[in-house]
Amino acid sequence: MIRLFVALALPPAIKDQLAELSGGIPGARWVPPENYHLTLRFIGEVESWQAQDVDDALANIRARPFELSLRGLGTFEKAGRISALWVGVEKTEALAFLQAKVETALQRVGLEPERKRFAPHVTLARTDRAPPDKLIEFVQAHNLFRAPPVPIESFTLYSSLLGKEQAFYVPEVEYALAA
Repeated sequence: MIRLFVALALPPAIKDQLAELSGGIPGARWVPPENYHLTLRFIGEVESWQAQDVDDALANIRARPFELSLRGLGTFEKAGRISALWVGVEKTEALAFLQAKVETALQRVGLEPERKRFAPHVTLARTDRAPPDKLIEFVQAHNLFRAPPVPIESFTLYSSLLGKEQAFYVPEVEYALAA
């Protein structure tokens, strides 16, 4: 079995800007900069033959390159606790189009439809052990975060290896976007 997800890789300059936000919240587990990405679709564990079907389906996607803008901070909650801190992504037609193409392609090869609504973001930290008041202060202090738009010219199929402290993401296949 192999654990997969489809995401947009972020350029080093954006990763550096996001890394500057990291820190200052006790109990937060900060995502290492090399793991920053924007998930288009989490796939989960599949058999190796299914991974080949996924690759074939993703390789047939046609979408144009576009610009991606990161702005603002927010949190996700699970069972009444703040579980993650993230940087938001401006929703654009081009991003929504690509995400819908990925979703459709994966359903065509037999994967179950994604149940969660697409909420584009880049996770900065896992925060289930962080004091809620510190998280709220952090979001308020950094909510005006803006990064300059970056060109997105491809998307990537990643494998994810779960480690003791963190996951390791391996880019398996990059798919070019073409005009």
